[in-house]
Amino acid sequence: MPLKRTIKKRVITKHQTHNKDTGSPQVQIAILTREITELTKHLQEHKKDQSARRGLLGKVAQRRRLLTYMKMNNPDEYQKVLEMHKLKK
Repeated sequence: MPLKRTIKKRVITKHQTHNKDTGSPQVQIAILTREITELTKHLQEHKKDQSARRGLLGKVAQRRRLLTYMKMNNPDEYQKVLEMHKLKK
């Protein structure tokens, strides 16, 4: 279940570090967080949708890897991302 193009653009413009930034870790984490939220809502209604559950687990793992990368390479930005998305350490 990919995000709609308009929603994805809004998320990118809100979290980008410069005008043409679409792939920085901050933007990727924001997009993944939004997709995880959408998939979680979907799975609350459709409890037996195993393919969506597998996709959700993959997105959570990918976001975790990006957060680990940020924590090692840019701790200040890591803290900002955690606060912005209200994620746990």
